[in-house]
Order: sequence, then C-alpha cells, then structure tokens
Amino acid sequence: MVLDGQRLRSLFSSLYTLDIKVAKSKPIDMDTNKEAETNDQFIVKYRQQYYDLSRFLHKHPGGINTLKGLNSGDMTARFLKAPPHSDAAIYLMREYKIDPDDSRKTKSGHTEAELRNGDEELRHRARETEDKNNNQVDESMEHLVDWSKAMLPQIANITECYDEWVHKPVDRPLRLFGPWYLEMCTKTPWWLVPLFWIPVIIRCAWEDLVSSWQDRSQLASFVGYFLFGVLLWSFLEYSLHRWVFHVKLNSNSGSWICTFHFMIHGLHHKVPFDPMRLVFPPLPGALLATIIYTPLSFILLSPRVVLSGALTGYLCYDMIHYYLHYGNPTNRAFVHLKRYHQHHHFSHQTLGYGISSPLWDVVFKTRIHLRKLKYQLRWS
Repeated sequence: MVLDGQRLRSLFSSLYTLDIKVAKSKPIDMDTNKEAETNDQFIVKYRQQYYDLSRFLHKHPGGINTLKGLNSGDMTARFLKAPPHSDAAIYLMREYKIDPDDSRKTKSGHTEAELRNGDEELRHRARETEDKNNNQVDESMEHLVDWSKAMLPQIANITECYDEWVHKPVDRPLRLFGPWYLEMCTKTPWWLVPLFWIPVIIRCAWEDLVSSWQDRSQLASFVGYFLFGVLLWSFLEYSLHRWVFHVKLNSNSGSWICTFHFMIHGLHHKVPFDPMRLVFPPLPGALLATIIYTPLSFILLSPRVVLSGALTGYLCYDMIHYYLHYGNPTNRAFVHLKRYHQHHHFSHQTLGYGISSPLWDVVFKTRIHLRKLKYQLRWS
C-alpha cells in the first residue's frame, strides 16, 4: 500500500508539472498579436466597429503620437475626450473600417473584456456629448460614382451634390482620365518641379544679375524687384486658392464648372493623401505662368527679374505644400503651417487659403486660429 501511495503521489506530481507547462504555453496568443504588429497592422475599436489605421498613422493631422497606446484597443473613450473631430474627419474613418472577424485574428492575445475597457464609462456619458463631438458617422456618398472608372467624366452626373461630395475626403486611388497618356500628365513626383523650374528661374534672372553685379544701386534694384516678385506670387497664391480653386458652388452650378473645379483643385480635397497630385504639373504651370506674365510684362519694370522672383515664390510654395502633407516638421514655424493647412482640409475649407504663408489670410481676415498644443506633434 505504501508503494501504491508513492506511485499515486508521483502520478499527481507529474500531472501537476504537465499542467504548469500547458499553462505556460498559453501566451502563444500574444505572439500572434506581435506577429500582427510586425505586419504593420494598427487595429482599433470604435463603437463596436473595427478600423485598421496602419495606412493612416503618418497622415493623421493630429500626429502619430496622439494615437500611442491604441493599437489593439478600444479608442472610443479617448476619441470622445479629444477635441471635436470635424465631419470630414469622421467621414474619412470609413476608409479604414474592416471586418470584425479580421480584426479578431490580429488581436488573439487580447480578450474581449480588454477590448471593451472604455465601454462601461461610455454607457454613463450623455448622448448630447456624443453629438457635440460630431461622432455620428455620415452616410457614405461614394455610391454616386464608380471608383474603378475615370472620375472626370462622372462629375457631370453629380452636380447637384458635387460641392458636398468633393469635401468629404477619402483615402484611395483616383483615376482622373481614361486614356493612359492623359492620366500620366496629371501625376507629378515632387522632385520634377524643382528640376524643371530652377533652370527657368536662373535663365530669367541671369542677364540682369550679371549686368547689375558691379553696381550697388543696380544690385539693390535687382533684389528689390526680385522680392517684389516673391510678394506678388504670395498674393497670387492666395487669390487663386480663394477665388478660383474655392469658387462658390451650389446645386445649380453647371456641369462644366464642376468638372473644371474638380480637375484643378477639387480632386486634391477629395483625395488629399495622393502623393502624385500634391504639386502642380510643370507644363500646365508654364502655360499659366505665360498667361499671367504676358500682360504684366508691358507694365512692370524689369519684368524678367519680377518673374524670376514670382517663380521662386511658386517653387517654394509647391515644395512647402508637399512637405506639409508628407513631412515630419520639428521646426515650430513648419509645425504651425502643417496644422494650419490640415485644418483647411478637414475643418475650415472656407478659411486658411495661404499655404506658404498666412500673410494674406491676416490681411483679408480669413485666418484660422489654432489652439495651443500641450505637447509636440510628430508624424513619423
């Protein structure tokens, strides 16, 4: 009997050791979650819906650091506590919505209880708070068009609601023209702009610069006309952006003006994250510069110097615009410009027309007033 007791104790000891080993092996689910993280997935829960924000992290107007700690968690409570999100921002969320089953596969190391951390608190929040923060997701308007086809010919079919539709941003590929050779002309890598315009600027200014180099008064005049050209561009930037690119449209606007608006600027507000449509194509730019320069050349002194200054201002504008969308500024001035332009896109489309400088927004009282930040924003 003693021997049987020893065997029995030995058997229980073996089973206990085996149970510990099995228990220790269960955290393999966390490895699955780590694998999801290495696949650059960033999945959050918001009001019983799941969103993969991996494509949106570096595009988030509020910075990537404001999303810290939300991966594989419920962001509803933090979303409600944050400054109010605009209707455009809420609409954009639909682009990242995913199937709940897919999200659970990447969150196998997290229990449903963990994913609902903020739910208990939210049940006690007043419905009015939710409405004040614009948290009701708009119904999608994207059924009005076929995103698999060229977009420009379709604009004539949605003129009655075009102005509302074009200011509801999405994050997806857009084809403007059907023929490939036309579509190719609408896409421009950022580096092509300085490659094209720097030689033009040098050519315009070179002769006057050389002739005035030895004379201080002539050199001062050269610098003055050049800076006047830069200032002239800043005014053109504001004027074109406000009164041409943001011309007031309504349900009675003709199909031609809606189509033209979408081609020159509307597409940028519809797909603001398209990296190939953030700078102006050089050939249309050269045509526009010629149209503006020709009449001015008859009334301006040193028109070529003024032109070189204006083109320099334009080049800086285009490079700054690209940087504000895809850069990670640390300088206070550029951080302000980035936030300023993002507010123009997602909150105040009828304000903030200055991109390289808010100078003319101050003059014409269309300035966007930004709240002070408690910490530095980062976008990478």
